Amino acid sequence: MHEGDIPKIDLDAFRFRIFGLVENEVKMNFMTFQALPRREINADFHCVTKWTKLNVLWEGVPTKEILKLCNPEPSAKYVMISSFGDYFTNLSIEDFLGNDVLFALKLDNELLKPQYGGPIRLVVPRLYAWKSAKWVRGVEFMAENKPGYWESRGYHMRGDPWAEERYGDLNILNE
Repeated sequence: MHEGDIPKIDLDAFRFRIFGLVENEVKMNFMTFQALPRREINADFHCVTKWTKLNVLWEGVPTKEILKLCNPEPSAKYVMISSFGDYFTNLSIEDFLGNDVLFALKLDNELLKPQYGGPIRLVVPRLYAWKSAKWVRGVEFMAENKPGYWESRGYHMRGDPWAEERYGDLNILNE
């Protein structure tokens, strides 16, 4: 599920950017990104609308590989994931660096199709799927937590399905 149209992404012009509170800002094309070390994970996928898909096979670049490229400053406690289509979502550095978190390039042994977030989708199995941003184009390392797209519309800042963290402070909608 997603809001709006599926963006058309020109892979020749694509640039993945790592910036913010980092020693080394990085910008790489899609070929360079997909050449980074990869791994596979099997994980359940939880939607805030109360459905779950069990045992999904993802392949991609672990977020810890991104860390090696940029060397975040000690003050970086959060990340903001930006996507094509003006979507963005926030994560704590701990959630971002989980052992099962990766930038997926494949789903069930096939290249990730655009309707599922291709060419690059963040996968954060321990959180609701809105944190697993589709059509990713960058990561900003930040000292303070800021709401992303859905969080600024009332969704919970973290989104833990086991704690039923669907909605946060709904007063944000009245501001």
